[in-house]
Amino acid sequence: MVSTALASTLARRNIHYGWIIVAATFLTMLVTAGAMGAPGVLIKPLQDEFGWETSQISSALAIRLILFGLMGPFAAAFMNYFGVRKVIVFALGLIGVGFIGSLFMTSLWQLLVLWGIVVGFGTGLTAMVLAATVSARWFTKHRGLVVGMLSASSATGQLVFLPLMAELTERYGWRSTVFFVCAMIMVAALVVLLFMRDRPSDLNLPSVGEAHVTAAPARGTLIDALKMPLVILREISASSTFWILFATFFICGLSTNGLIQTHFVTLCGDFGILPVAAASVLAVMGIFDFFGTIGSGWLSDRFDNRWLLFWYYGLRGLSLLFLPFSDFTFYGLSIFAVFYGLDWIATVPPTVKIAADRFGKEKVGLVFGWVFAGHQLGAATAAYGAGLSRTELQSYLPAFFIAGAFCLLASILAITLKKPGTGSAGAAVAH
Repeated sequence: MVSTALASTLARRNIHYGWIIVAATFLTMLVTAGAMGAPGVLIKPLQDEFGWETSQISSALAIRLILFGLMGPFAAAFMNYFGVRKVIVFALGLIGVGFIGSLFMTSLWQLLVLWGIVVGFGTGLTAMVLAATVSARWFTKHRGLVVGMLSASSATGQLVFLPLMAELTERYGWRSTVFFVCAMIMVAALVVLLFMRDRPSDLNLPSVGEAHVTAAPARGTLIDALKMPLVILREISASSTFWILFATFFICGLSTNGLIQTHFVTLCGDFGILPVAAASVLAVMGIFDFFGTIGSGWLSDRFDNRWLLFWYYGLRGLSLLFLPFSDFTFYGLSIFAVFYGLDWIATVPPTVKIAADRFGKEKVGLVFGWVFAGHQLGAATAAYGAGLSRTELQSYLPAFFIAGAFCLLASILAITLKKPGTGSAGAAVAH
């Protein structure tokens, strides 16, 4: 197998194969995030071709975002049972089917099924839970940094591809963007098939930071795997830590994927900014997010993650409250892009770190899966709510004010978390 030979070659150079796993996962999350971001530049073309209202298209995107989140805990269970490699390849195939099918759609219900349900399930299997699972399995040392890198790939993919997709849409129509997404998916699937392995023990390697190989846990039945997310949910639902993380991540989704990713291009269009220019602003956010999230991962290994979340949510809230006053000038949008971009998804590494500290690394994938479900419920709320605001009030701006206020609330909630290491282990879990 290619991975076995490559692992041996890298070992002779004192390089752990875990970094190849990070690279393959990075590409997967980059591509699936690009697929998630694509509809953001396609709202107006779909309106023009089919006559659908913003709120109707937003309904499909809201369904996708809900499934994207709700699949998180079950994605972790599927990865534990079937293996990471098989789950990723299946997910990429599902996303491809959803996009290819959309080339032939003629009715709104087909959009709801293809971009809502099919793409929602596919992207849900490769959500942030994948980053949490890979980092927990392959890394003991540098885990926060790895989570930051993979989180950055997700947000960056949503944003950096947008100018290209906007340009393709403007020049050749929205179907050209669909073909581009499908090509990216094929490349990612090939890389995963060649290089992805489920655990370090598959290559007789310890995880990074450990000296001994840890055998894979015994695999139970599929029924047990599907029941495990519900068992974990029942266990953690008594914990105030879980509910605070769930609430703050709900607000995280409300203020990112559902609002900026979905509606920013259309919002800028309302102020006379061309789609390509608006998408370029998002790309700038993606670039700053890349460095901001990796930096957040580095910081999460070294500082109190509660206070990191306090500052991240607070600065994001102030950025969103500033946006309506930017007058959508180049200067104003540039300031917004820098500050908001640095903070786009910097909340992920501290959240994963807190979850791992409170509930243990074996459970972190499933726990974070449920926390991430809150993120996507928030995203779906914003995706539909902002679309409804534009349809009913002829303006997106109320949605931005509401999202900014909620971010300030999240910053307060974050510092109410119990400090790690206080009290007994049992108390920490119960809190």
